[in-house]
Amino acid sequence: MEIQTVRLTIPEGANIIVGQSHFIKTVEDLYEIMVTTVPGVRFGLAFNEASGPCLIRCDGNDDGLVEVAVENCRALGAGHVFTIVMLGAYPINVLDRIKQCQEVCRIFCATANPLEVVVALSEQGAGVLGVIDGESPRGIETEKDKQDRARLLTEIIGYKR
Repeated sequence: MEIQTVRLTIPEGANIIVGQSHFIKTVEDLYEIMVTTVPGVRFGLAFNEASGPCLIRCDGNDDGLVEVAVENCRALGAGHVFTIVMLGAYPINVLDRIKQCQEVCRIFCATANPLEVVVALSEQGAGVLGVIDGESPRGIETEKDKQDRARLLTEIIGYKR
């Protein structure tokens, strides 16, 4: 077995969700979740089929984001893995609905950070072992950092505090 890391592409201002599912109907269900949960979201999604013709199944409402999702799935090469690349929404807006999708087995990450996925390769195929999401901590937040975090949440993102 070989272990490698695969850096995924995340366009400027976009977020990505990487997960694992188990059924060809995943594409239709994830599409429906995205368009009914956040009106106006732009997204592309791709799913690596793991049996039969083993195709990368894809859909979305933004051709460029669909292309990015497909290329990310192609780079991973792991069966039953999906990627959703989105603009105009945050993962927090859709994660609960995605987790409740009956085909979804797990979510590996939801991020806008630089992302590497740890993939194991065997004679059978490839599988995701985990992710490296962003960078390692450089310190502990100060009082000013706490105030900056609160300002980001309330003034920039629009969450109440």
